[in-house]
Amino acid sequence: MFHLKQTLKTAKRDFNQWSLLSILLVGFVSLPIFALIIKTFSGPGESWGHLFKTVLGKYAFNSLSLVIGTSLFSVTLGVSSAWAVSRYNFPLKKLFEWLLIAPLTIPSYITAYTYAGLFDYGGALTDIGSYLGLPKLDILNIYGLIFILSISLYPYVYVASRAIFLYQSARLIEASNILGNKGVKTLFRVVLPMARPAIFGGVLLVIMEVLNDYGAAKYYGVNTLTTGIFRAWFALEEPNTAVFISIVLLLLLFVFVLLERWQRGKRSFQMATKSSIRLPAIQPSKTERVFLFFIAFTPVLFGFLFPVFQLLKWLAITWEKTVSSDYLSIAIQSVGIALLAATLTILMAVLSIYMPKWNRLRVLAGSTKLATLGYTIPGAVLAIGVMLPTLQIDRWFLKFNQGTNTMFLLNGTIISLVYAYVIRFLAVGFKPLQASQLKLGKSLEESSRLLGKNTIRTFLKIDMPLLKTGIFSALLLVFVDIMKELPLTLILKPYNINTLAVKAYEYASDELIMESALPSLTIIIAGLLPVIFLNKLLLNDS
Repeated sequence: MFHLKQTLKTAKRDFNQWSLLSILLVGFVSLPIFALIIKTFSGPGESWGHLFKTVLGKYAFNSLSLVIGTSLFSVTLGVSSAWAVSRYNFPLKKLFEWLLIAPLTIPSYITAYTYAGLFDYGGALTDIGSYLGLPKLDILNIYGLIFILSISLYPYVYVASRAIFLYQSARLIEASNILGNKGVKTLFRVVLPMARPAIFGGVLLVIMEVLNDYGAAKYYGVNTLTTGIFRAWFALEEPNTAVFISIVLLLLLFVFVLLERWQRGKRSFQMATKSSIRLPAIQPSKTERVFLFFIAFTPVLFGFLFPVFQLLKWLAITWEKTVSSDYLSIAIQSVGIALLAATLTILMAVLSIYMPKWNRLRVLAGSTKLATLGYTIPGAVLAIGVMLPTLQIDRWFLKFNQGTNTMFLLNGTIISLVYAYVIRFLAVGFKPLQASQLKLGKSLEESSRLLGKNTIRTFLKIDMPLLKTGIFSALLLVFVDIMKELPLTLILKPYNINTLAVKAYEYASDELIMESALPSLTIIIAGLLPVIFLNKLLLNDS
């Protein structure tokens, strides 16, 4: 009892306006999850029992198969290419350093559409196979989907691995060489164990994207938990069943997050700093240079060049029909919504970093961790989590107005869509901003406070100018991710608003796959700038 009184007394003493705002931030981010949990208490829909007995296991098995297959191939492509460009000199190495990130600019559902065309009758890859005497390959299955997701998502592993390889301690490599472990032995016995946390971090991002995928799985006819959510919500018209499938998907994702943290454990990995001896690039033999070139070229060819080639081919055929005022209107809407949501996301990211620092309650000191919560939730699940409370608020609003106003205030409007974007991509903006803020240290802020400047003035005059690069990079990354987002947008977008991602999906769903080239290429072009910017940041850090 005494301890409780002391705790309450301390909390009352330390509570300030930033404490209140921190609590509101926690509620803002966690509301969709709480809404999903509360909704489960109302029970499943009528079809849940039938789905549970017949297809739910298949949904889970397919999702798990996609996760395992894509993770294995992504690690193979990402680690091998990262080691090649980080450790060796070979032709066009500088070009490959950023081209290997380029597949991130192409959403997996767009890559899926292009390969369906490449392997169709008259497609480039089918023609090449026919010339070589090979049978026509059917790619519209789970194995083809694993291939598509792997060549689309391996850059997450590549970026994480390369960032570690660039800082790898030369002393450890030298010690390994002295002990007789050279080349491949050094890679597997020294380098990879040191890089394991980064590699698993990249794999976890791959897993999140695989479980979030809807467009590619739907087009390839692979039933997953995400496609099951859409089927329950739209085809069966049973929101409660969709909620229960969402909970299953969240539990599966939670298992992978726990596995990633378990393998990391309490291990400490000390990386070389800029003052350390750097690894000199190895000058391989002519045969080795050719081999290394193909290690770097293969993922770029399949993940970026082939899809872009197919899209340009389709654009040449369909541009007269697709370049119209309707396309321009959709492009403007997409850019406008993405800029608005990205700006609000960065504002929330800044608040997520600074409000827990400015409040004096210890219990709220770790609230910044909630900023990364949204990105771990698949888009379809988050969309349902946002729709549930906004629908309830609209019902209260209509009841309060006694039916005089039949318009929804939140649901089906741009407000709920932007709200979902902010929660989903808050982690994308939070991470680079946090990294930039940690570099500032505490001395400048403390000096400003000693000179009598308050919290806000110190932030605006000291921190804000120094965070400009971090803010800009975070804004670009969030902008591109919002431009590509499909499942969340499909569920929450207003009827009178469209985006380039949804338009490309609609074309493909209506068997007008060639017409999807123009919106798809626009999304890719919008994503190339952050890719080049990200590569320059990596080079500057190295």
